Amino acid sequence: MAISVGGAGAEEKPMSDINTTPLVDVMLVLLIIFLIAVPVAIQQIAKLKVPIMVSQESKDKVENLLITVSTSDDTGRSAGDPDFQGASKGGDCRVYFNNITAVDSNELYDLAYKRLDAIVKREGGAAAIAQEPDKVPQVHIRGDIHAPWRCIAGTIYTVQRAGYPTVGFISTPVDPNT
Repeated sequence: MAISVGGAGAEEKPMSDINTTPLVDVMLVLLIIFLIAVPVAIQQIAKLKVPIMVSQESKDKVENLLITVSTSDDTGRSAGDPDFQGASKGGDCRVYFNNITAVDSNELYDLAYKRLDAIVKREGGAAAIAQEPDKVPQVHIRGDIHAPWRCIAGTIYTVQRAGYPTVGFISTPVDPNT
């Protein structure tokens, strides 16, 4: 690291300015990394029409399981595909584990069971978690408004079979001020 000294004057003093070029370079690299990483990390199913109803705000826990239920559109495309036209009442059921991973009924059961088993073991076993019901994770289902009941009911049955005692629904809340 070099010290810059004054020019033609009789007094030579060290320059005390901080070189900000490396700081700016690092900040620009981090900005580019975040601009690329954030859209990849945030993946959601965009064209999902969730029912609108009056609801209470829940206190979400990290352990709660989020499942999205939709159907394919009239052309057979899933909710994450480009040109998806919206769920069709006669379409095939589409279930997304943690809002990202498309799964069938058997995969949903296996993933939900393994997840619940890991949480129960971490909390000290079934007896320990039964003492504090607030520690028992819940399943939250985001169901498309056009998804037939057979898809929703099949998902509820599968997660309850995996051991989750509480299943709730996520909806778009009604604004009480309107």
